Amino acid sequence: MAEWSEIPKELLHQVTQSLDTSFDFFRFRTVCSTWRSSVEPKLHRLPGRFPILPNNEDDNHINVSSSNACFGFHLSKRTVYLISPPQTRDETESVAMTTKSWLVKVEEGAQNRKSLLNPLKRHRFDFSEVIDIEKLSILEIGHEYVLNYINCSPNNDVSLYMEKVVLMNLGYSEGDFDAFVLLTIHVSGKLAIFKSSDKKWTILQDMPSPYDDVMLYKGNFYAVDNNGRTVLIDYSSFHVSLVANPVFGGDKKYLVECKGDLLLVDMYLSIDSGTVDSSVFDAYFMREKTVKFEAFKLDEGSKAWVNVDNLNENLLFLGEDCCFSASIDDLHVSKGNNVLFVDSFFIWSGENDEGNGDGHDHDVGVFDFENQCIKPVGQYPEYSKLFWPPPSWITSTMLEVQNHSEEPN
Repeated sequence: MAEWSEIPKELLHQVTQSLDTSFDFFRFRTVCSTWRSSVEPKLHRLPGRFPILPNNEDDNHINVSSSNACFGFHLSKRTVYLISPPQTRDETESVAMTTKSWLVKVEEGAQNRKSLLNPLKRHRFDFSEVIDIEKLSILEIGHEYVLNYINCSPNNDVSLYMEKVVLMNLGYSEGDFDAFVLLTIHVSGKLAIFKSSDKKWTILQDMPSPYDDVMLYKGNFYAVDNNGRTVLIDYSSFHVSLVANPVFGGDKKYLVECKGDLLLVDMYLSIDSGTVDSSVFDAYFMREKTVKFEAFKLDEGSKAWVNVDNLNENLLFLGEDCCFSASIDDLHVSKGNNVLFVDSFFIWSGENDEGNGDGHDHDVGVFDFENQCIKPVGQYPEYSKLFWPPPSWITSTMLEVQNHSEEPN
């Protein structure tokens, strides 16, 4: 058998074409010096500063060059990983099912520093251990981009632009940076696009109803408004074309990819009767609670959303800045056909006191498509343990780990 270092570079190049994540590239390049020198690390270079979104939707003149150095955004990427211990050859499937995986979000900050966050929220974990990624099974299941206001503490939610942001890398360079396009939702409810070539924000005027969500699906920008009307956005011409007609009923729409299909998840909200009081004070602080979800799959041919009443062995995760899906096999849990989501009502009402005791999942709920009921995640121990605390095989290892940074060739 040939040595790893003797594999032809042409074959190594073909292998690298199937590597999608930074962890895949990291592991590939640590095999040997020949492999490391055969491929450059996939680094997406983005400018350190973006112009702030204009409050006036007609004011598009604020660009990178004219923005004050203390005024604007910087962009950071956060990736959701499922971390599991490596499965040995003699490990049975039943044993694997009892091995708890850990779902965590990793933010890549300055100087290659990593921060750990709750996968559904903006809350940072206080975790000082060092993790050896070479000894673990790591699956990337989602990612998000967030715009942070310059000169604000990154640990403060006030520093974040609160609408969802999606990025498309165009695959070529513009000077010192990669060419890219950002899509988000303006405070007016309209869509906002930032093209690196234009160096400014453009507000799209198409808005029969305020937009709820945006996503990048199969290389294209999609957006859904509050009525379920879904559009595809051509970033080069700013043209908006109808993909699916409205789905009326719910109060907030989410877009999420599941097994290659584009799904629309419709969240229904209600004012809890127990929270309403006749006094003005209590009425002012009335709180909404989530009461049910509906799911639909995109039928592009008929431009319609088709009802989905069973997710089978899949789970949907609706986070504050990204949505993603995973199978029960990936998560090592026994039950699918559920939606996990964030709802602060559980904290206010005290319904999620059965959580893990540290508050990390006390505002996470679970909707069961089979029985159409909602319960706090604390009543689903195998789900709750996905979030916090970290599994014992991580916290007890105390490994000295290599830095995730790329070594020089």
